[in-house]
Amino acid sequence: MRIPSHQLGHDGEEIGLRYLLAQGYELVYRNYRYRRAEVDLIVRQGTQLLVFVEVKTRSSALYGHPEEFVTERKRQLLRLAAEQVQEQLQWRGDIRFDILALQPTHEGLRVEHFRDAFY
Repeated sequence: MRIPSHQLGHDGEEIGLRYLLAQGYELVYRNYRYRRAEVDLIVRQGTQLLVFVEVKTRSSALYGHPEEFVTERKRQLLRLAAEQVQEQLQWRGDIRFDILALQPTHEGLRVEHFRDAFY
């Protein structure tokens, strides 16, 4: 049975968040919006690293891998949101942009974490 795309995306984001929390990250914002930008997850690692995470969940790799769907326009919007968050939080530490790519397997959704995916 095929899962509707919005449900697949929601499930992927939830699993992605659980994955990051299990890796020791702390949630700062979920679905942060600024103007036309939306960041799926903003997490902190320690006191000096803020990570902006785009979660991409695809039902298959038939048309490409999930990470390939983070367009240059999306990257620009993520950078815009990152500038706003840094100002809002008065953040002086480092930042990073990651992608979590999720695809279904027999055991559930497989998470692939691309750290420092772009700048």
